Amino acid sequence: MSTLLNRKRWLWIIPYLFLTPWLIGLLLFSTIPILSSLYLSFTNYNFVNSPNWIGLKNYVAMFTSDPQYLQAMKVTFTYVLIAVPLELAFALFLALMLNKGIRGLGIYRAIYYVPSLIGGSVAIAILWQQVFGEHGIVNQVLGTIGIDMPSWVGTPDYAIWSIILLKVWQFGSPMVIFLAGLKQIPQDYYEASSLDGAGRWKQFLHVTLPILSPIVLFNAIMQIISSFQAFTPAYIISNGTGGPVNSTLFYTLYLYQNGFGNFQMGYASAMAWVLLIVIACFTGLVFLTSKKWVHYGD
Repeated sequence: MSTLLNRKRWLWIIPYLFLTPWLIGLLLFSTIPILSSLYLSFTNYNFVNSPNWIGLKNYVAMFTSDPQYLQAMKVTFTYVLIAVPLELAFALFLALMLNKGIRGLGIYRAIYYVPSLIGGSVAIAILWQQVFGEHGIVNQVLGTIGIDMPSWVGTPDYAIWSIILLKVWQFGSPMVIFLAGLKQIPQDYYEASSLDGAGRWKQFLHVTLPILSPIVLFNAIMQIISSFQAFTPAYIISNGTGGPVNSTLFYTLYLYQNGFGNFQMGYASAMAWVLLIVIACFTGLVFLTSKKWVHYGD
C-alpha cells in the first residue's frame, strides 16, 4: 500500500516531463531573446562592441529626431486602417455568396483559401511587383479602355495601394472563418424575420451581423496584428528601400533597416518594443469597443 501511495505521489510530474521539450524551446527561443531585446532597447549596440547603456535615449530619438520613424508610423497606420476593413468586408461578402448552398462548395473554399497560404511569400511579392509595374498586366488592361497609368509600385501616390490590394487579396483565412460562422446561424431566425417583413438587407443588419459579431471581432484582432507585422511585400516591392519617397516604408521594414542595415540593434530593439505596445493598444481598444457591438448568445 505504501509503495502504491509513493507512486501516486509522483504522478503529477509526468505531464511536465512530456512538456519539457516545449518548455526548453520556449525558454531558449522565446523568453531569453525577448528579455535580451528589452535590455538592448536601452543600449547602444552595433554587433561589434559591447552594449553601452544609454537609458531612454533610443525611445526619445524616435519621436524627436527621426522623421523617417514618424513616416514609417504613418505608412503603417494607413495600411492597417484601410487594408484590414477592406479585407474583412471582402471576405464576408464572399462568405455570404458561398453560403447560398452552391454545388462544389469545398472546391471553391479551397481555391479561395489559397491566397492566404501563398500571399505572404516572396514569390507572390515579386509577381505583384511585375503585375503592378509600368508595363504590367494591370496597366495593360486599363490601357485597353483608355486609362493611362504610371507604374503603381514606382509612384508615391499609388505604391501603398498596390500593397493594400495584396493584403485584401489574402482574404481566404477570414473568409473560411466567416463561412463557418454563417453555417451555425439557425434558419429559423431568417424565417421569423421575413414573416415580420424584413428584407435581405435588414436581415443582414439585424440577424447576420449581430450573431456573427464575435467572429468579426476575432478576425479583426488577428488581421490587425498580422498587418502591423507586414514586412515581405514592402521589402520586395520596394527593393528593400521603402520607396518611392518612403511611401512604402513600413514599420517592420524600417526596423529591419536599422537593425541589420545600419547595425543599430539597440535602436531596432526599442522600435520592436514600441510596436508591441502599439499592437497591444490597438487590440485593447478593439476589445473595449466590442462591448457596444459584439453580441454573444447569452
